[in-house]
Amino acid sequence: MTQPLSKTVVIWTMVALVLVVLSAPTIVVLGASFTSGRIVAFPPDGFSLQWYRQIAAASDLRNAFFRSLKVAAVCTLIAIPAGTLAGIALAKYAIRFEKTLQIYLLLPFTIPLIGSGIGLMLLFGQWGMLGQIWPIGLACCVINLPFMIWAVTASASGLDPDLELAAANCGARPLAVFFHVTLPAVMPGVISGALLMFILALNEFLVSLLLTDARTVTLPVQIYNSIRSIITPDLAAVSVVFIVCAALAIALLDRLVGLDIFLKSK
Repeated sequence: MTQPLSKTVVIWTMVALVLVVLSAPTIVVLGASFTSGRIVAFPPDGFSLQWYRQIAAASDLRNAFFRSLKVAAVCTLIAIPAGTLAGIALAKYAIRFEKTLQIYLLLPFTIPLIGSGIGLMLLFGQWGMLGQIWPIGLACCVINLPFMIWAVTASASGLDPDLELAAANCGARPLAVFFHVTLPAVMPGVISGALLMFILALNEFLVSLLLTDARTVTLPVQIYNSIRSIITPDLAAVSVVFIVCAALAIALLDRLVGLDIFLKSK
């Protein structure tokens, strides 16, 4: 009886420790954003909402945030058709070089992000695409697209091929089978992958740093430029806004399709 009890205590202690470590940065930033002082401090020096009012009135931060939303939207709009078709193909068809393709999908995570960013910067520079919003979204999509593909593949793997066969036998054309049978079946993976792509693009920093100029600065880059001189509580408030956006996206994902679809993806 003593051994199981001690084992349970150890397990829950480790769980609590992990939760504290994971939550500590968020708690510190959240507390610092409500300080009434003019420097970042935790515990906060009093309580005030002045820094949230300040970032709401700051046009540079507001414009940078809207640019980040545009980047995330472009990334998501490109990733949905590309990732959906690729994910369905990987799940349904016997591809000759499937293992090689799976390894290729891991390349964005094995190659240092700075290397990918510099490569995209040189490529977009030759094409005269730097200084615009949509190439940043395209770059975010290129780097993070495997997440979209894996999410769709996880849903497509559970698709019963007899459903598509039955629709075809009833006279449905291939395009009609795709839109009325295949696509609805993989929609949970499409939604979870799209939301994940949106969050990743919204928070992307390094690629945005390499591809932006003064006219297209996104919010993560704007924050970086600000903390190079001094860290003030308004930056903590901006970070909290980012955290809230990510939390809302996760809550929406759970509401629409459930987190299990995403967690089952590779």
